[in-house]
Amino acid sequence: MEDFNNSLKSWIDNEMAAAELINIASRLWYEKSIELILLRSVVVNRGSGKILNKHIRAETILKKPVRVQDSLLIARAILEEDVAPARIDIGRLNSEWTDEKDQYPSVNAFVRRKLKAFIGVPPRSTHTQDVVLYGFGRIGRILARELALFAGDGSHLRLRAIVTRSNKPEEIRKRVSLFRRDSVHGAFPGVANEDLDNSCMIVNGQIIHFIAAQQPEDIDYTAYGIENALVIDNTGVYRNRENLSRHLQSKGVSKVLLTAPGKGDIPNVVYGVNHHDLPLEDEKIYSAASCTTNAIVPALQLFEKKYGIVKGHIETIHAYTNDQNLLDNYHPKSRRGRSAPLNMVITETGAGSAAAKAIPSLKSKLTSNAVRVPVPNVSLAILTIELDQVVSVQDVNDMFLDASLRGTLIEQIRYSNATEFVSSDGIGDSCPSIFDSPATKVSEDGKTAIVYLWYDNEFGYASQVVRLARHIGKVKSYRYY
Repeated sequence: MEDFNNSLKSWIDNEMAAAELINIASRLWYEKSIELILLRSVVVNRGSGKILNKHIRAETILKKPVRVQDSLLIARAILEEDVAPARIDIGRLNSEWTDEKDQYPSVNAFVRRKLKAFIGVPPRSTHTQDVVLYGFGRIGRILARELALFAGDGSHLRLRAIVTRSNKPEEIRKRVSLFRRDSVHGAFPGVANEDLDNSCMIVNGQIIHFIAAQQPEDIDYTAYGIENALVIDNTGVYRNRENLSRHLQSKGVSKVLLTAPGKGDIPNVVYGVNHHDLPLEDEKIYSAASCTTNAIVPALQLFEKKYGIVKGHIETIHAYTNDQNLLDNYHPKSRRGRSAPLNMVITETGAGSAAAKAIPSLKSKLTSNAVRVPVPNVSLAILTIELDQVVSVQDVNDMFLDASLRGTLIEQIRYSNATEFVSSDGIGDSCPSIFDSPATKVSEDGKTAIVYLWYDNEFGYASQVVRLARHIGKVKSYRYY
């Protein structure tokens, strides 16, 4: 009984510390535009249980104590300092505090040393970026949720309008209802109400206009007080420069971001891999590529840089999509007319060629195919890669673990060592690529590696789109990862 009571008391103490950490994280976000993250997961708008789970998970990955009480101490110290708007991985700070605490007289001194580049300096960006969602389907609604939840004090990306073909009162009611409740991603953790008189929805105090239009060029966004907007086209209807340029003919639009692979000379961007190559001053139209491309390209970049890729094949086990039929019916593409919830369906994917657009050295080295399967969300990419060098399973896993903890891909790669991971465990993960380390295989001669990458093809991809939108809009804050 004594062991039971001690264990329960310890857990309650941890929950109380997590609750206080959430309160401080909220103050940092809303008062100072400082966003705390833990293993790439945001701390704001999360419950105590999730915060504690992330600390426990961090311990298993880092193989060292990651105490919530230490995160609380560090968060308090950050609140007391004059830190500019920033995105700070408190998990990294926690780990460093565990290793280095004896070198500092106080946690405040530790924070001042680690964040010295962000203290007493002006913000990295000083303007806001208006955003318009053109379309309000699966990706559009998830983007709207993320943009609304993490608007902070409104000094970064601001969702101002959503364009649909019609906005009759009953249609607005239905769209807001779909925004509030999602069969895959659950209830929206905030307040969203329709304002039918003004054709708006109000989400956490943010007024978001519904605009009806049949053609992109027909809209005057300035009539709604929207200026220099970034239009995120998530309809998939317009894919080439000529058609997407029609958005730029609208008053109040400065740039366009497509949530599908772009055709022709449109830059296909995988944030974290090639976003630094973007000609931000000259280009006005961008593509965030596809969910699958965002899942595989970070891994391919790791292999190409460290071991060199001779050739490879990408097999995507993909959740069914709205493009397929619930029941057997006509479909212009082969096999997709068969019932999506009842069949595995072989179909094509452009993931191989799209990956080569992001990493030009892989041109003509990759083949790809896809199988649509009866799950509504979370897909799996299987990469079979022939390498220039001999590797072991440990070599491959260590490479991915290191990339998930440091470097330029820490927002893109999640390292999983769970032996019981299944597809539904990836729902709501903001990383576009979840590396399944227990599944890694290497051929007997050490020249071929097979890796398994899970990805939430809705939420993980939408998170990448938001990251890219921040970059295009030049509203990025300082980073400590």
